[in-house]
Amino acid sequence: MSSENTISSTQEGTSQSVLHRYLKAGSALENTRAQLEALEQTEPVETYHRQMELLGRRLQNDPRVFRDMFIADGTEAVAWEFRQEELGAEFTHVLWELLLRDDDASRVLMRFIWDVPLKLKRKFIRALDRHLSQRYPVFLGLSDNWPAENAIPPYIRDPQLRARDFELVNQGYLGYMNVGYSAREVELLVWLEALRDKQCEEKPCEVGLAEPGRPEPKGGCPVKIHIPQMLSLLGTGRFRQAMELIQSCNPLPNVTGRVCPQELQCQGVCTHQKRPIEIGQLEWYLPQRDKLFAGGGAEDSLPPSDPWLQAVKPPIAVVGSGPAGLINAYLLAAEGFPVTVFEAFHALGGVLRYGIPEFRLPNELINDVVDKITLLGGRFVTNFVVGKTATLEDLKNAGFWKIFVGTGAGLPRFMNVPGEHLLNVMSANEFLTRVNLMQGAREGYETPLPEIRGKRVMVIGGGNTAMDAARTALRLGGDVTIVYRRTESEMPARVEELRHAQEEGIVLKVLRAPCEFIGDDKTHFVRQAMLDVMALGDPDASGRRSPAATGEKEPMAVDLVIMALGNSPNPIIKDAEPDLHTTRWGTVELGRGSQQTSLDGVYSGGDASRGGSTAINAAGDGQAAAREILGDMNLSAGDIRSRVSLAGSYSKLGAAPKTILEKIELAEGIVEFIVHAPHIARAARAGQFVRVLPWANGELIPLTLADWDAEKGTLCLVVQGLGSSSMAINRMQVGDAFAGIAGPLGRPSVLHAYGTGETVVFTAGGVGLPPVYPIMREHLRAGNHVTLIAGFRNDSLLFWTRGDERIGKLQQRYPGLLDVIYTSNDGSYGVKGFVTGPLEELLKANRQGSGREIAEVVTIGPPLMMRAVCDLTRTYGVKTVASLNSIMVDATGMCGACMVPVNIDGRLVRKHACIDGPEIDGHLIDWDKFLPRFNQFSAQEQASKRRHGFA
Repeated sequence: MSSENTISSTQEGTSQSVLHRYLKAGSALENTRAQLEALEQTEPVETYHRQMELLGRRLQNDPRVFRDMFIADGTEAVAWEFRQEELGAEFTHVLWELLLRDDDASRVLMRFIWDVPLKLKRKFIRALDRHLSQRYPVFLGLSDNWPAENAIPPYIRDPQLRARDFELVNQGYLGYMNVGYSAREVELLVWLEALRDKQCEEKPCEVGLAEPGRPEPKGGCPVKIHIPQMLSLLGTGRFRQAMELIQSCNPLPNVTGRVCPQELQCQGVCTHQKRPIEIGQLEWYLPQRDKLFAGGGAEDSLPPSDPWLQAVKPPIAVVGSGPAGLINAYLLAAEGFPVTVFEAFHALGGVLRYGIPEFRLPNELINDVVDKITLLGGRFVTNFVVGKTATLEDLKNAGFWKIFVGTGAGLPRFMNVPGEHLLNVMSANEFLTRVNLMQGAREGYETPLPEIRGKRVMVIGGGNTAMDAARTALRLGGDVTIVYRRTESEMPARVEELRHAQEEGIVLKVLRAPCEFIGDDKTHFVRQAMLDVMALGDPDASGRRSPAATGEKEPMAVDLVIMALGNSPNPIIKDAEPDLHTTRWGTVELGRGSQQTSLDGVYSGGDASRGGSTAINAAGDGQAAAREILGDMNLSAGDIRSRVSLAGSYSKLGAAPKTILEKIELAEGIVEFIVHAPHIARAARAGQFVRVLPWANGELIPLTLADWDAEKGTLCLVVQGLGSSSMAINRMQVGDAFAGIAGPLGRPSVLHAYGTGETVVFTAGGVGLPPVYPIMREHLRAGNHVTLIAGFRNDSLLFWTRGDERIGKLQQRYPGLLDVIYTSNDGSYGVKGFVTGPLEELLKANRQGSGREIAEVVTIGPPLMMRAVCDLTRTYGVKTVASLNSIMVDATGMCGACMVPVNIDGRLVRKHACIDGPEIDGHLIDWDKFLPRFNQFSAQEQASKRRHGFA
């Protein structure tokens, strides 16, 4: 047979087979269709179709029904596994992978495990320890004494690495992402921490524990975060809802969660006494997670429109942008109130920014809170010192309905022991302000720091500020020792901060207290501290055992001494408000159970009313004050609109740029600026000064007010280019704006009315003439005779001396009341010599009974000149005032840098030029101890000049 015939026969057989199968299938289909049609008429099948139609509609309306059917089956399978003696390796891996999926099923599993009894939770933790610890080292050993004594800790950077930079030390649970964990894996670590919760009904972490004899419960949360509810939400996988819960109570969780002393608050009363739940870490994890996954979510809180435009609620003024002020501003802004926050510094955050280093609290987190308030319509006015730029009454007159005062307690304490005047003996406030607020350690910033690298640094104190100062000095290269007069167990610092300091290599020297500092006779820098050896006696009022000197002493070599001894309330507002009641400690007095002060409509909280306390207590006070304000509104719609308009204009004017309107070259290197600063011009008085931040990364410079015009809203500042900053300022042009001007600061000159035969003598050296000018003018207005002795180095530095300039115009305006004597060092103008020459002639004439009697002398100018004047007048017994403002840093008393040693009744005490001055009795000043302070940063200044090409 041929191959073609074979193929043909095969094809024919195949066709017949296919046809046969088709016919058979068709017959079967007909039979089946007949059966289906018959069955369709039966009741069971009709019921089935109705049920399927109903299920279809349900699935269309709620697709989760179908999902839940399968989840229910899966959960039952998981429950069966949990009923076994132990969880097997395969099941544990599968379960963990399901949890990692971050879907509805995984959240059901999280809720299932949250709800099972503790013994089953322990079984789950044992399985993680046994079967997953190779993949996750944090699980190794976790099951030992879990949950009471064991937990997964937050991620802490290695001490050897972190001690060399300012990056965050405790990076929380999200820090595990730096070592390869995914965001979902970190979320599960947080969930595992929440699983430790006992779900106790008493809620001690939230409400505290009542103790007999105590008016307030022990521990608990000052801002009333619903901690058990937060843990429940975390334990059941509802992270976003947990975040919303926290933010409804506290807009600062990213801040308070890091700096709150949890061991004394929520965690201090946790029922897990040996290993409390990491409540603080969970608190600040949530906003960080929110930023990671959802960009922060601040937009969710946006009001329908700007509350300043709505004008349906009256405006609120918040004084101070620390934790108390920020939470108060946020809560009121969220309720639709137009809010303006007035801050004395150029940067917001108060103690959170100037006092806490970035390795503990990154500045970006403070900025996040500020951004939230801004999104709610809140406004901020920086470089505005309430009590100086405006009083509380001024703010009320500007339309603000209620005022919250959260100015903190920033006046540093010192020891009052011999040698405190030496160079490189400073407060922790000054040191931290230079580093944190003024960024002195960063490249390109102008604020000088002490030389620290390789130097011996002593930090005195045992609180959190001492830890911050010590750890900051360590990161700047210092060899740091903390000296504390009690033992380690009495130190009030947070346990974590002390432990971190010791891990980083900081030495702790306890039962020691400095009794004297000894310096180099030539350089005047501190070189040694004498320490009293202490012993603990009976408990004091705080319950801690009191230290007492044993009589034994020991020396300690030092190059830099930083005092972290706590702070007192700043007196600026108190001094400006005579009707504001304060306690004997200087804190604002509050009504019982209220944040209300003695002034109507004025509330306070935080350190301003507590004294030195904590950020979380301050936040709680701000929250409590907000609640009081919310419940106290009874104004007409018209009154509200009027107030909002007034306060809005006032706020905008305060925030307006401090623009240079006019620049006048007075003499070689001396420039006069006319600057727009309406609020300061309105408040300025003779003898006061301003604090100038020329540009964002510049240093704070005090400049005495040469003149002002309240109607035009301008200031007159005269700058002599001596250092790199002043030289750079003199390069600024009309139209440029200073980064900030704060003031007027200091106490105004005290004027007395003198007789016709008396005169007030002013000695002005160089650019001492501009600050002398307004004080002299006030004496002339008061009818006092004035004698001006103005000295210049040579005639190239003359200014304001012609008849058509300021001094000449004063002579024309007050004929017979102003005598003027000019001197020059080289005799090129006026009398040859120094201002002391003509002054001595006047004094001698007085002694001989001729000429006008000198009622007082006011001296302003170079420090050596002021000292010479004071030494001269002392021998004649003539009252002499020296104006001192050139050594300040923040100029509000917060840093303590402008320390002036004075002798009162044979005892050396401290005054501060910005708080007690700038005018101080020149005969009380210990000039030998004071003058070297002007040269403390001379080496750094020379380096800055070289860096900027001014050397």
